[in-house]
Amino acid sequence: MTTFLRGEETPHPFTVHDLLAMDRISSPQVSPNGTQIVFAVRVTDLEENKGHTSLWLVNIDGTGLKRLTSHPANDWDPVWHPDGKTVYFLSTRSGSSQVWKISVEGGEAQQVTTLPLDVNHFLLSPDGKRLVLAMEVFVGTSPEETKKQLNEMENRKAKGRIYDRLFVRHWDTWMDGRRSHLFLLNSDGNGSPVDLMPGMDADCPSRPFGGREEFTFTPDSKGIVFTTKNVGSEEAWSTNFDLYHVTFENPEPRCLTQSNPAWDTMPVFSPDGKTLAYLAMSRPGYEADRFRVVLKAWPEGQSQVLTEAWDRSVKEMVWSKDGKKLFVTAEEIGQTALFAIDVKTGQVKRIWNKGTVQWPQVANNRIVFGLDHFCSPVELYSIRMDGKDFRAITQLNKEKLAKVKMGEPEQFSFPGWNDETVYGYIVKPVDFDPSQKYPVAFLIHGGPQGSFGNHFHYRWNPQVYAGRGYAVVMIDFHGSTGYGQAFTDAIQGDWGGKPLVDLQKGLEFVVKKYSWMDGNRVGALGASFGGYMINWIAGNWPDRFKCLVCHDGNLDEKMAYFDTDELWFPEWDHEGTPWTNPEGYEKHNPIRFADRWKTPMLVIHGAKDFRVAETQGLSTFTLLQRKGIPSKLLYFPDENHWVLKPHNSILWHDTVLDWLDQWLKEVN
Repeated sequence: MTTFLRGEETPHPFTVHDLLAMDRISSPQVSPNGTQIVFAVRVTDLEENKGHTSLWLVNIDGTGLKRLTSHPANDWDPVWHPDGKTVYFLSTRSGSSQVWKISVEGGEAQQVTTLPLDVNHFLLSPDGKRLVLAMEVFVGTSPEETKKQLNEMENRKAKGRIYDRLFVRHWDTWMDGRRSHLFLLNSDGNGSPVDLMPGMDADCPSRPFGGREEFTFTPDSKGIVFTTKNVGSEEAWSTNFDLYHVTFENPEPRCLTQSNPAWDTMPVFSPDGKTLAYLAMSRPGYEADRFRVVLKAWPEGQSQVLTEAWDRSVKEMVWSKDGKKLFVTAEEIGQTALFAIDVKTGQVKRIWNKGTVQWPQVANNRIVFGLDHFCSPVELYSIRMDGKDFRAITQLNKEKLAKVKMGEPEQFSFPGWNDETVYGYIVKPVDFDPSQKYPVAFLIHGGPQGSFGNHFHYRWNPQVYAGRGYAVVMIDFHGSTGYGQAFTDAIQGDWGGKPLVDLQKGLEFVVKKYSWMDGNRVGALGASFGGYMINWIAGNWPDRFKCLVCHDGNLDEKMAYFDTDELWFPEWDHEGTPWTNPEGYEKHNPIRFADRWKTPMLVIHGAKDFRVAETQGLSTFTLLQRKGIPSKLLYFPDENHWVLKPHNSILWHDTVLDWLDQWLKEVN
């Protein structure tokens, strides 16, 4: 492994190299008796230009930390056997992704599955006798038949593909007809896998980001409940995910949520098996609608919404051991907080609201969760169910963090559009001196239904800019999440309206409030919607910034509709299609104001970005060059909407920071 940290004792300003050096915890799983946690840790290997993941084990009180697996291959997604003595996990040790198992006492891991296809996700049944596996197959074929067909396609001299419906490509992948299906297999790996989604031209887990939270065993281990979008040719513009129940005796899925045309997902059974909790939206075609908690008496009872009166969108949930509460996470005013919901009354109590909480789980009388914030990557913590006795479990990055200097974050609020309260964060530059004047990096988040909250980000981390001597400003404009659904909805049909006003008023506010910010030396940066906003700013706020950075942003909103993959997104935000509502695409279209562009801009784009097609970035650079505006293009042939490979991340950060330095620090 490559060593990132320098040998000096004196802490140094935080850089991209420190960002990559952090150990990244994921997938914590509490043991059946509530005394241990198994989790995955990813470290960055610069020589291989990728991450390496292994499994670790720790006691709930933080003692006994040890590495459970140390193979050169990746090990991830651990699951406890009900006996608490064995951990099942995914590994590429055999050359493909298969299920393996290992004793928590140590020893050699044993391979469980030897299937012809990669196992992408899996769960172990409550009785420990069955596995449910996710594999990509051609509909109506077995894993063996799919493998044979893939080999034939690879050897075929004609490489053309014929499509008769969307998607043609999705996120960063060209579609070839395969679907992610769930299969049943004995937990010892013997026998032939049985397709639990026979004939369904649909995926579970969903692509590209779904995981095992989208399916679960029934409490009797005799079936599963899963979510999928089975809508035929409307897939590219529908958000109608439904829950299905299938029994192993009769693997014919039965829809449980037919009456809801919007999104239903994340099924979780109560400890007594009598109630199914799940998340549901109410408005079809809107991916940023509020996720409400729904309770269904199992198996044939009615569904009732539990959290209709609570104006927060639930992200994750887990039952208490007595089945009286649900512990959930939700974004709230720049944090992702932990809450307890009474399942009888729907009453909500906040348990923890500092930083970004994820993966809540119950361990006897405590809640275990991951927590990160502006000044630390994810570590594991626990807290009592009444919100008291907060304790750290892991401190994997303690020594690394001790060797770096970070900027101090501070939340602020101001009267934004229509004088409504808008929140944001600043991060002070490293080695802050209030008597000095500092240039400003003005970061604009994507989504647009997203947030620059109190989170340790691996692509847009404000500490990298603070370490370079910049004051960092981030504003959660109208359309952001965590401030109530009406605030999120406010951006519909108004991409260049309310958000721009919030950004303008927010920047003016912080420059006046913080006298050490140099309002004459400000650069604006953004990706995705943030990239769109950079292009919108170029024509509608052209005199404010010394330089701009546009990463994967649309230049032409009308053409972007035909370039992108998921059509429900522009159809909701622009209130129709380009032919049913052309004005919805034109009124806030950056290309309309190209004649006003004059600010130097760095353009960045990835060739595998099918959400914002590379032609948008190339068009932006062409416009800049043709108008004689100082500009550069950083193009990644091997990245998608995000920059993920370590050396590409270093190049990205070096290029962006050098661009800012050129226009905000050097005398021009």
